[in-house]
Amino acid sequence: MTSTRDVSADKRSERPDSVDTSISKETSSQFKRRFMVRLVTVFIGGMFLDGYILGIIGPVAGSMRSDLQLDALSLGMIAAGPLAGIFVGSPLAGWATDKFGRKPMFLVDMGLFLVVSAAQFFVTSGDGAVIQLAIIRFFMGVAIGGEYSIGGPLLSEFSPPKLRGRLLGLTLIAWYVGFMMAFIVGTLLHDAGTPWRLVLGTCAILAFVLFLARLGLPESPSWLITKGRREEALAIARKYVESSQMHTSITEEIDLRMIQEAQAAQSGTKIKGASFGMLFSRQYWRTTLFTSGFWFCAVTPYFAIATFADEVLNQFGFGGGWAGGVGLSALAVAGVVTSVLLIDKLGRRILTVPGQWLCAGILLIIGVWGNAPAILVLVLFLAFSYFNAGYTTMTQVYPAEVFPGHLRGIGTGFAAAFSRIGAALGTFALPWAISNIGMGATMVVAAAVALLGAVLSQWLAPETKGRTLAEISANFSH
Repeated sequence: MTSTRDVSADKRSERPDSVDTSISKETSSQFKRRFMVRLVTVFIGGMFLDGYILGIIGPVAGSMRSDLQLDALSLGMIAAGPLAGIFVGSPLAGWATDKFGRKPMFLVDMGLFLVVSAAQFFVTSGDGAVIQLAIIRFFMGVAIGGEYSIGGPLLSEFSPPKLRGRLLGLTLIAWYVGFMMAFIVGTLLHDAGTPWRLVLGTCAILAFVLFLARLGLPESPSWLITKGRREEALAIARKYVESSQMHTSITEEIDLRMIQEAQAAQSGTKIKGASFGMLFSRQYWRTTLFTSGFWFCAVTPYFAIATFADEVLNQFGFGGGWAGGVGLSALAVAGVVTSVLLIDKLGRRILTVPGQWLCAGILLIIGVWGNAPAILVLVLFLAFSYFNAGYTTMTQVYPAEVFPGHLRGIGTGFAAAFSRIGAALGTFALPWAISNIGMGATMVVAAAVALLGAVLSQWLAPETKGRTLAEISANFSH
């Protein structure tokens, strides 16, 4: 009797004439390394652009307010536009990239960046300006959300297991650098008298460069396998993939797909395509719960505290300024860098679980110790910023690893969208909470959110270090 693995091997050996010979030939190691550097650069560049777009509005907010006569509500609509766009764009782009492919959607997403970035040059004055800017910033958020759910899966599907965590984690560093560079560039240009439309439009330059750099990138072998295009996947692997681990991973994914197809044929059913309903099926609900819940609990307290750092620290008797603005941001970057350096050595779980328990304890101490010395409160907030950023790095890694290939985009997109609910709650609820229940009780609530993330991760966070994507999705999806 022929086994499903024998069937897999037989079908892998088929070589239909339809395979493009231009991608089936073997290439040099130098060519493959150049390709990997290019792929990592264009994705990291996209995340840099995400941070830049969100940060560039800060230095020119005053000029926009006076030029367009904006009230606080109008300025808030413009600033919050990307947040709403990310909430919509992440799951939508995730569904599209699982259906139509990583390659076309990766280019379409940067094309959207380019169009809406350039549109900022042409914003008119008068009553329509607020609506125009709000729409433009919303679609920028859609593009940012798409970058999460398209770029992460694509990079993970080409990255060797021994480097995958580090490469995915680098994207968060790029986001922080982009955000800080936006502040620097925006401030310098604003101080030089540059009109605010030109300052906002500077992101179009980077979007144009990245759009050109993404032209000609290949399709993901993992996505091709989910569509039954196995020979194309093997051809792309021969041309672009150097790592022997990645070749093994691609072979394992083909075998797994063959087994699924054989089982479906025996039961007289079809393998279902990606859908939001599948994320909550008996097989994948744990994956969805972990990635979405962990991401939500990681960003909710951070967005609240970082956004209102000066006000929070002032409530505890310590002035803001350098300590609130630069200190928390610098420690956050240090936390991300630490995780990126250690992730492929120590593993994901040890960098995910203990830090959340520690941050829950830190926030609880701040909340219940009402008369704590101001310097101690500052140290505790700085420690929270460092450790929180360390495990938040895993939000860029886990979704791109634990979902199977046919759900990797939509699963990552859903988790990113769910995390934006937490970001919005943290940002908008903190001022209300401080006024109505007090700072101490507010910090206790933040501690409870961090505690929930710790419990969830203690229960569900897998160890994926050094494992192929096929191994991870087979073992983690119950």
